Amino acid sequence: MLEVRDLTFGYDRASPLFDRWNASFDAGEVVAVTGPSGRGKSTLLYLLGLMLKPTSGRVLLQGEEVSSLSDGPRAQLRATYFGFVFQDAALDPTRTILDNVVEAALYRGEPRGAAKNRAEELLERFGVQLRATAKPGQVSGGQAQRISLCRALLNDPRVLLADEPTGNLDPTSSDVVVSALHEQAGRGSAVVVVTHDPTLVARCDRRIEL
Repeated sequence: MLEVRDLTFGYDRASPLFDRWNASFDAGEVVAVTGPSGRGKSTLLYLLGLMLKPTSGRVLLQGEEVSSLSDGPRAQLRATYFGFVFQDAALDPTRTILDNVVEAALYRGEPRGAAKNRAEELLERFGVQLRATAKPGQVSGGQAQRISLCRALLNDPRVLLADEPTGNLDPTSSDVVVSALHEQAGRGSAVVVVTHDPTLVARCDRRIEL
């Protein structure tokens, strides 16, 4: 589903985080990416998700090279194929919870009504079906993380990238989230998870240590 070949990238060219690095992420698997802080785990997700361009090397989506595309096509691919769960949830504080979840669907040109119904189902499933006017500043960190997961799952993404998806969650909520990651993989998606959580690592299909 997703592959990187000879990936090189660094914010400081003298000390690249990745130097001709290779990896593949298959449909149907959940892969844990682990390593010490500052090693580039979150950066790797940004590179895989086409939010950053590698200095050299290639990112391939379903066998097609996509990392060198211009901003417009890369943004369209992100909206169509990818789901993102950011470590800080990255919710827009000026918009309601529901609008945050359906936002990406509107970028894809989907009717709001259908996206709203799907969003409400996901919010209910993950226990964050709040009043319609609620905004991100009125929810806890754990709730915000689950809302971010709802947004990521809304378009049934072929690639799901999650940065510390259980970091702010209690054990029961974590179990629900991890089950959802595996369910998405079972639907044929490649799921890549950055985590320090040993319980989550143990439940992944394999681990990549940076």
